[in-house]
Amino acid sequence: MNTPTHDFVTVEMRGLKAALVARAQAQRVSVSELVRSAVARDLNLSVEGEPDCGELPPKTGRTASVKLSIRMTADEASQLVAGARAAGLSRGAYLAGLVANVPVLSTGGGRVEHIAALRVSSAELATLSRNIHRLTVLLRQANVEPARAYREMLDTLAGDVRRHLELASRALADLQPGSRGAGSATFPTK
Repeated sequence: MNTPTHDFVTVEMRGLKAALVARAQAQRVSVSELVRSAVARDLNLSVEGEPDCGELPPKTGRTASVKLSIRMTADEASQLVAGARAAGLSRGAYLAGLVANVPVLSTGGGRVEHIAALRVSSAELATLSRNIHRLTVLLRQANVEPARAYREMLDTLAGDVRRHLELASRALADLQPGSRGAGSATFPTK
């Protein structure tokens, strides 16, 4: 078993503990991290590893999950929970989306609205598809009079499809990590 060895020191703080804990909380680091960096500074030494980060998990692939512990104020934690809830995501997925710069999350979140608008538009496109199929059947049967009812749909078909594709491309761009989509676009439901 490969367990790392740690060097521990117990120190009598003589009334400094409260200030030490307060400083660690203010800097959002552990007390150990703060003490290590102070001792290293005083001894003119460098501390192994990156400060304030702790150990990074080994890279085992894009889908491997790791548990991460972070320090936040109560207000920040509340904002994280509220944002995740509004986006319809778990806290971890929401935070990962923010880190990945998913535009719809980093601009205040309209993820649920984006997805709903995309679903509505896709349903309208499916209706157009069924209507075109019905029109094709009528025309094959040389049944012209019932086919005339579809004339208005054909007149607006290109615009309807174009609007759907524009909405879909904006929504998908805003939902993708690292993309620089249209930002918080508004999505009509028709």
